[in-house]
Amino acid sequence: MDKITIQIEAEVNPTESEEKVKKAIWNLFGELSTRVEPAQKGSTMIALHIGQEPLVTFRNLLHRDHIRDASRKALYQGLKGGTLTVYLNKQVAFAGHVSFAEPEVESPLGPIKVIIQTKDPVQLIDWLAPRTTKLRE
Repeated sequence: MDKITIQIEAEVNPTESEEKVKKAIWNLFGELSTRVEPAQKGSTMIALHIGQEPLVTFRNLLHRDHIRDASRKALYQGLKGGTLTVYLNKQVAFAGHVSFAEPEVESPLGPIKVIIQTKDPVQLIDWLAPRTTKLRE
């Protein structure tokens, strides 16, 4: 697969623990290096990675949770050019599962925003969440 750049961002609200937000990210993408920057309210945890290694963990979770077909839909909805942008529920991620979310509304703690840049996002989607049902002819 071509060069892949992954950027993950999650708000750390004043009522949240940075360690718990980091754990939510790590549950989905493995033990990535993170940094925390001040934000309007609280702070923002950011992880940057070049390469697809973190996506292996994410792919395995999609398979384990039996949500590949639903994931394909969410991934395609977040596709714009060579960039995939998806939002994941932070509380569900902390529990070690994947749940796609809307940018602001669904989770009171805010989502985990994932931005993936690649030359062939369709190939990446097919790898992350291969179709489990056959197309009707």
